[in-house]
Amino acid sequence: MEPVSYEVFARKYRPQTFDDLVGQTHVSRTLKNAVAQNRLAHAYLFVGPRGIGKTSTARILAKSLNCLKGPTVTPCGQCDNCREIAGGNSLDVIEIDGASNNSVEDVRQLRENVRYAPAKGRYKIYLVDEVHMLSPAAFNALLKTLEEPPPHVKFIFATTEPQKVLPTILSRCQRFDLHRIPANLIAQHLQFIADKEKITLEPAAGHAIARGAEGGLRDAESMLDQLVAFCGEKISENDVLNVFGFTSKQTVIDLTGRILRGETPDAIDLLHQQSEAGKDMMRLMSDLIAYLRDLLVFKAKPDALSEDVDPEAQKSLAAHAELITNDRLLELIDQFAAAEGRMKWAPNKKLHFEVAIIKAIQSLRQATLDEVIEKLGELRDGKAVSEKESPSVAAGVRAARKPSEGGSPSSQNLAADTAATTATRVAETAMLDADELWQKVVAKIPTKGFLRTLSEAIRPIGIDGRNFLLGHSPDDKSKIESLASANNRRQLETLLREASGRDWSVKFVAKEGILPQKAFGVLSGEVKSAELFKDDPLIQEAIEIFKAQIKS
Repeated sequence: MEPVSYEVFARKYRPQTFDDLVGQTHVSRTLKNAVAQNRLAHAYLFVGPRGIGKTSTARILAKSLNCLKGPTVTPCGQCDNCREIAGGNSLDVIEIDGASNNSVEDVRQLRENVRYAPAKGRYKIYLVDEVHMLSPAAFNALLKTLEEPPPHVKFIFATTEPQKVLPTILSRCQRFDLHRIPANLIAQHLQFIADKEKITLEPAAGHAIARGAEGGLRDAESMLDQLVAFCGEKISENDVLNVFGFTSKQTVIDLTGRILRGETPDAIDLLHQQSEAGKDMMRLMSDLIAYLRDLLVFKAKPDALSEDVDPEAQKSLAAHAELITNDRLLELIDQFAAAEGRMKWAPNKKLHFEVAIIKAIQSLRQATLDEVIEKLGELRDGKAVSEKESPSVAAGVRAARKPSEGGSPSSQNLAADTAATTATRVAETAMLDADELWQKVVAKIPTKGFLRTLSEAIRPIGIDGRNFLLGHSPDDKSKIESLASANNRRQLETLLREASGRDWSVKFVAKEGILPQKAFGVLSGEVKSAELFKDDPLIQEAIEIFKAQIKS
């Protein structure tokens, strides 16, 4: 008794016509018009990530060209040529794996075979998958044939890494970039398969699979196949989350909300729940960053996510958009992206996730120097400080305003002046701290070397969060760029850390009105005297070398 062969969903529901392609309308429309108008190129290159339809598109194009009723944009799928191409055993459609047939000898054999006419169809079609795996010598051997092939030959290449294909090959092909498929379209296609197979697939489960597939339809179909084997004829969202270790969309939304509201204990507690449930911390971090990215796009253009995000998620995005500014959101994305990079190689991924959440919430509570200055202007104009936009600045203002509650107009004006004075002192203190800290750093810099030269051309202009701002004259921009090497930056940041006990990131800012220090710098804020100048070791060495004298 012969074993019964089971056909997986990815093969059973493989697109057979251009209209069956999911999410690649721009490609299918162009190819259909080319076939209908008989404007066929001799070589095509299909580019895109895995599982989005590159090979399927190539086979559909081959069927359109060699169908007995063609060339046609709607191959019949019933004739011998169509069935053989769909089954991968056509004599006139030769599928070649570029990874295992990448030598010059393989290409020479191909060049010998292109001379022969097709056996049954109109064209002999060479479909080379993963063409970027060909060696440079093999590419060069193919150039002449690819540029002027016989009339009965068509080349179709597919690759996931077009940057590895020689430019001389790219210039001889019509290139089509296939896109990642939107999650909504993948979910709809999975529902179509479930209906055909008489499987009950919850909409939330379909969307969970689509998110996990990351734009690859073949991956989504394989996941659905696996879930049918696990669950039977009814698949719920919890089944998807448990089998693949995904985190529910609502969990990501809840975690984001707790971070934006500054609820550190609740955010850490939710993270621990996911860890104890066996969820993949890397996947959760990736989902969190993806949601923050969606939030950033939503704030810039609310209708840009209509195809990728369901209506419920859009409501959550609208609510979260009110809690954070674009600048703060960009900082969060940078922080979590950096944490994701550290987590890849860390044995304890949860630890890095916890630290990232705590740092993110702390950064949201800190007021930047720009915010302080902006609120100063609002206070002087008699405007109220927004709690939502700047809670840290608003807290200081509330404290200053308490004595004026219920008082006379004059006492209220006095309270406003007090609040403005308090905010002014915050800004002045930041500047004072920057100057004092910089003097400590300068005192530790050696008297010779590029770092000393750099320090003499810059001035501290303020502190912005963990950024130590160093200003320089716009005229010195080229000089600063040459001196501010990565090594010098690290040395300055190390000296700042030793002087203050905290980590800093040095930022150089061009600003009018900043003059470079005189030669050989400033020590403790005072210019060296003439005697100190003469005693400088560098000057003494120059006098010795050039047999020079110093004239007053």
